[in-house]
Amino acid sequence: MVEQADRIKKLPPYLFARIEKKIAEKKKQGVDIISLGIGDPDKPTPQFIIDRLVKEAHVPENHRYPTSVGLLEYRKAVANYYKKRHEVNLNPEDEIVTLIGSKEGIGHISFCYVNPGDINLVPDPGYPVYGIGTILAGGEPYIMPLKEENDYLPDLDSIPADVADKAKLMFINYPNNPTGALATEEFFQKVVQFAKKHDIVVCHDAAYTEIAYDGVRPISFLEVEGAKEVGIEFNSLSKPFNMTGWRIGWAAGKPDVIEALGRIKSNLDSGAFQAIQYAAIEALNNPDESVEEMRKVYTERRDVVVEGLNKMGWNLEKPKGSFYIWAPVPKGYTSSEFAELVLEKAGVIITPGNGYGKYGEGYFRIALTVDKDRAQEALDRMQEAIGKVEF
Repeated sequence: MVEQADRIKKLPPYLFARIEKKIAEKKKQGVDIISLGIGDPDKPTPQFIIDRLVKEAHVPENHRYPTSVGLLEYRKAVANYYKKRHEVNLNPEDEIVTLIGSKEGIGHISFCYVNPGDINLVPDPGYPVYGIGTILAGGEPYIMPLKEENDYLPDLDSIPADVADKAKLMFINYPNNPTGALATEEFFQKVVQFAKKHDIVVCHDAAYTEIAYDGVRPISFLEVEGAKEVGIEFNSLSKPFNMTGWRIGWAAGKPDVIEALGRIKSNLDSGAFQAIQYAAIEALNNPDESVEEMRKVYTERRDVVVEGLNKMGWNLEKPKGSFYIWAPVPKGYTSSEFAELVLEKAGVIITPGNGYGKYGEGYFRIALTVDKDRAQEALDRMQEAIGKVEF
């Protein structure tokens, strides 16, 4: 047998692949599983976007190889979106690159800058791909703990100067997955100054900027003065438009970073299907009604879940961003033990916090990606199975 590469040996099984396996096992046993585990929107893509895809799929030219950096028309739509939504000016020619979903770009960016032994600054708990991309490129993740007492913002002052000077990339993500935390303009300003001081490329994952509640509108990292001098922002149509399976997104910001990412993509993939890019243009040009409806749906679900957990003994505040609930596990359980208990006793999938890193231990995540009646049923099952909880 041919031995696997060291980089593959270092990789843990992907968190959500394990969750999908558990769901399949339980379904085989005839259990009615309610999955609150994976952040995959359950609502269909809005019809006007599907209609544009169908139209463009009938255009023969769209069946040929697309450009690796994406249609200029699509990149112009992204630039127009940033101008309207964030008052940020972007040059579609050299400050935006099309991605096959933001995950692809996040996974590839380390290959642009990381040599074996280099360091990337990675939030913990955080989206696993930040660290996985670092490892695949031969680098070492340096953990930035996200703690409740710091509003789940990394303490940049606690990073040793020698580590910061050696670091190539810093990954941040707000609204945050898994905690639901929001970043302030002051925090982003501090990130810019930190990156300038230590010559670091900032990579902001902004996948949830449209998922917010109670009148809150999360800011883009690129809104902050100097942000385009130090980094880029990843975003996607997956969450605001229920397009997770379409695989379409972008990176925007510092031109030389965008060029490097576009260059590595041109050598590794053949770009996004043009019909999907045209459908994405339709979405970006007409976001208001469908996105606002989506926010209402998630607000209802958030309220059901938080109020239901609080009746069982939690004391949670309603998050202002993302579609996740981040909650501590009850006394006497690890994250994995509690998730296992909820699955076995209630037939409900929740995500153990340790799947997001060392500092996720002691927590679990619920995704608001089932309808509110099904979410209520999940909470009823949990209450019947485990009753009141203590902390």
